Amino acid sequence: MSWPTAPLGTVAETALGKMLDRSKTRGHPSVPYLRNQNVQWGRIDTSDVLTMELADEERDRFGVRPGDLLVCEGGEIGRAAIYEGGEAFMAFQKALHRVRPSSTLSPLFLRYYLESAASSGVLARFSTGSTIAHLPQERLRRIPVPLPSTDEQRQIVEIIEDHLSRLDAADGGISTALARVRALEEQIIRSALVDATSTMHRPTPELPNIGTDDSTIVPLRPGWLWVRLDDVADVVGGVTKDSKKQADPSLVEVPYLRVANVQRGRLDLSEIATIRVTAQKAQALELRVGDVLLNEGGDRDKLARGWVWEGQIPGCIHQNHVFRARIKTDLDPYFLSLTANTFGSPWAMRNGKQSVNLASISQTVIRKMPVILPPSGESGRIAARVTEQLDTNGRLREELLAARRRSATLRRAVLAAAFSGRLTGAASDSDLIEQQASELDEAVHASTEVRADEQIPLEAPHPG
Repeated sequence: MSWPTAPLGTVAETALGKMLDRSKTRGHPSVPYLRNQNVQWGRIDTSDVLTMELADEERDRFGVRPGDLLVCEGGEIGRAAIYEGGEAFMAFQKALHRVRPSSTLSPLFLRYYLESAASSGVLARFSTGSTIAHLPQERLRRIPVPLPSTDEQRQIVEIIEDHLSRLDAADGGISTALARVRALEEQIIRSALVDATSTMHRPTPELPNIGTDDSTIVPLRPGWLWVRLDDVADVVGGVTKDSKKQADPSLVEVPYLRVANVQRGRLDLSEIATIRVTAQKAQALELRVGDVLLNEGGDRDKLARGWVWEGQIPGCIHQNHVFRARIKTDLDPYFLSLTANTFGSPWAMRNGKQSVNLASISQTVIRKMPVILPPSGESGRIAARVTEQLDTNGRLREELLAARRRSATLRRAVLAAAFSGRLTGAASDSDLIEQQASELDEAVHASTEVRADEQIPLEAPHPG
């Protein structure tokens, strides 16, 4: 079997959305519009839709209609979904491509093909940018697309959706189980921190009013206190990256932690960047065992999340979007971090600032964050018990995450087999998918990026 191929731009009309300029108000009507984050794989999320000004004469150029395929230009390039309608009018932002296939190309077939091309690394060869990937319109139009007959396209989509519906059902069960695991972990932590099961009388929590919203604090057992973070730890910000200094040979190069490394209840050290700083700065910001790391910025629900540094990387420092809290009193760092993740993060959401895309909390404000101070010696005992329980719970979570990764591999295998012409809808497909999945496990990230100045092939691999 062999299918013809054609560059996408020859079989579909493509357009980029409107560039926003919030600094200029022109008095035009306000309309809803879709952003990159609204377009997920196979679905349009309209739970958080913003508005922009749009002139009447721009509605055709920047409007979407049912059946349009929206494709992400940046970030996870190629992520695509079909707009089904639901609004009287909907526009789209420049971070998205609008693709209107011709009669020879099914939007659903193209949507699944783009997912397959993204997961196999094909789309990466058409991207630009070293830090954040982009898929310019000119390159989008050059992507080679297989063109079976319209009847074959319909049949292929039906077979794909039959297989994927079973994987989706399994994923739903995994997601439900993971939610239960997370709820149990939250219950374990809260019970240990505030002894929620006790019926003893608890005094009303007291903290001097210093202008912050402290409504997230709860009554504690007798002898336990709410204090400010600044009372128990020295808090400092990290280094600000200056790209102009990164080629200066007089500076020392050291590893440093970014927001992506500091997760809730764990540190992700799989990818560690380096930075050039003065020797004095490297010494001043070097992390010590027991330092508590707290995020300064990112999504609003990520503020103040973090975990404890255990000395995994010698000479490591932290960037300015990560705070370091170095404890100066009798308080276990793991207990402090558990308190920050459980009560401090909601407090930071209330007391932080929100810009158009990012939330943040200043060093001055986070020093005022309420934290729990138990009697001497209690915090270490409780933290040890909680972490032991969480380790047990964590093993179950890892098993569920492994099942989710396997499901994702099987999904890629279904798509790879479909677009190589090897799916038939028969029972034998299961063996083919398992074989394909095994191959994908070995070479899932084997594709290499092509630099912007390198030639990009216009041929798509023909199915065997």
